[in-house]
Amino acid sequence: MKKTIITVVGKDTVGIIAKVCTYLADNGINILDISQTIVQDYFNMMMIVDTNRTAKDFGDMARELEKLGESIGVIIKCQKEEIFNQMHRI
Repeated sequence: MKKTIITVVGKDTVGIIAKVCTYLADNGINILDISQTIVQDYFNMMMIVDTNRTAKDFGDMARELEKLGESIGVIIKCQKEEIFNQMHRI
């Protein structure tokens, strides 16, 4: 399993989750875990996804999600699980 951490942050609007999840489903990316909160009109979502079955290269996927975020007014960032874990080690 190739896990990727996806974060989505921005002003809350209708359809953020739907658009991100549609992109993932269309590209064979499975959501393993998801957490979402809204604090004073600011949307924050963190997802752990399995990218094992996607034909997309990690860089292409990250760029496409970043562009999707720009189109809906949020910031979307992707990190491979192993890099995320190394960055957050104590």
